[in-house]
Amino acid sequence: MFSFINQLLRSSLPVAPATWQPVTLTLAQHQRHTRWVADEMYRNWLGPYFKAYHLQKGGAGGVRGLRVDLIREPGRQGALLHYDASINPGNFRHFFELVGERIMALGYHRASFDSRTQTHEHHRETVLKQFFKPDPLDCPYSGQCNQRFGLITLDLLHVNGQPVLIRLVSNPLEAAEFTAAASFDSLLQAVFDAPPPTPATQAKIDNYRNF
Repeated sequence: MFSFINQLLRSSLPVAPATWQPVTLTLAQHQRHTRWVADEMYRNWLGPYFKAYHLQKGGAGGVRGLRVDLIREPGRQGALLHYDASINPGNFRHFFELVGERIMALGYHRASFDSRTQTHEHHRETVLKQFFKPDPLDCPYSGQCNQRFGLITLDLLHVNGQPVLIRLVSNPLEAAEFTAAASFDSLLQAVFDAPPPTPATQAKIDNYRNF
């Protein structure tokens, strides 16, 4: 499965080239997402994905529950949060929005939010991409800019209209003007470590089948 995902993420040239377009929520989408957050629906998946990440790091991933794969490449680290049918597409999109909001709460601003749909020979691929930069604040002791966890990219991948995964990646900046970046593990903890769901939040999962 992981090699298949890698293939999708490194797809050959599309049949119909496409450009990135800015993403803007409609008023109805914004209101629905506000209700989703108020209902604390995110508690159904923040903790379980966090647990799945640590299980994968320990070599026990994919046995049960949600699936997470690790990204370990020179200069960047990340995680692939695989979609599960128990979540449903609407909740997965809300969850994608929520993760972005929790990143901004850590002292980041969203530099861009774009989408692109490309038609390949055997599939249609849509990517929603959020890109975050740390707010330009100086550290009081060193005088360097606090880069926090580095630059952060958050993607949502759909294939043929169906959600496949969310990809979260951090790229530390290697420059004297910046403090050392905090670890990807600490980013995951700050974003995903949350209380478990209540019976009430579990009961409302089917209420948000659409975004």
